[in-house]
Amino acid sequence: MVLVTGASGKTGRAIVAQLAKRDVAVRAWVRRQSIALEGASELFIGDMQDAEDWSRACVNIKKIYHICPNMHPEEVNIGRLAIQSAKQAGVEHFVYHSVLHPQTREMAHHWHKLLVEEMILASGLPFTILQPAPYMQNLQPQWETIKNEGVLRLPYSINSAISLVDLNDVAEAAVTVIGSNQYIFGTFELTGTPPLTQQEVSNILGATINRTIQFEEIALDNWEANNKTLSDFARQTLLAMFRYYDQFGLAGNSISLRSILGRTPTSLANFFSTTNHQSMC
Repeated sequence: MVLVTGASGKTGRAIVAQLAKRDVAVRAWVRRQSIALEGASELFIGDMQDAEDWSRACVNIKKIYHICPNMHPEEVNIGRLAIQSAKQAGVEHFVYHSVLHPQTREMAHHWHKLLVEEMILASGLPFTILQPAPYMQNLQPQWETIKNEGVLRLPYSINSAISLVDLNDVAEAAVTVIGSNQYIFGTFELTGTPPLTQQEVSNILGATINRTIQFEEIALDNWEANNKTLSDFARQTLLAMFRYYDQFGLAGNSISLRSILGRTPTSLANFFSTTNHQSMC
């Protein structure tokens, strides 16, 4: 049985669904009893900051796919508990869902993942580390605005060049890695596109819906004023990420993902075309 942590988030749900398609038994770690999760063999309700919950979650588990809740300030401590519990349970394969360029100190949610990666390397566990780029799906909440107003709005420059990946490709790759020992002791970037400027993203969007798409940069002060419901840590972390993107972008290479999938990763044009078709159904 595979334990998938963070199973109620969009990444966890995608991976659980892919595992279910391959008839793999999944124990899905969620936060609340009320969460429904398609494809899970078992639901485990627990707190990732609780060592006893980790011990219970790992009973009769052979493989772990560990996803920490997004931008969690205690990710390093959660990673430590995950690694310790996996070792105690005799887990045969520990797969960690990291991030593209975790060595970027300026972005706390990247840097924390690097510290967890360091602990994994020293743990003695058979491991695989996956480092996905930002998801194409992050643009979906703007889809209606893009179509109706012809505007893409983001809190960084039109010249920021960022590699993207389709979450469905990530989930397919993750399940392939979980199911094979040939990826053990490997660290793999999961990137679907070359670095694309936001002008290029706007152009691809426009070609998909046959209209000109303008890009508008959101001032960080305005973004912050409209996101007061986020925790202070999440808000400050995202602001730091936007500043980093603005200055450096985030560039990755798709060769690892192409190798794992055995095909070309989903292009942004194909992703937008699919999204546009689904929105009209």
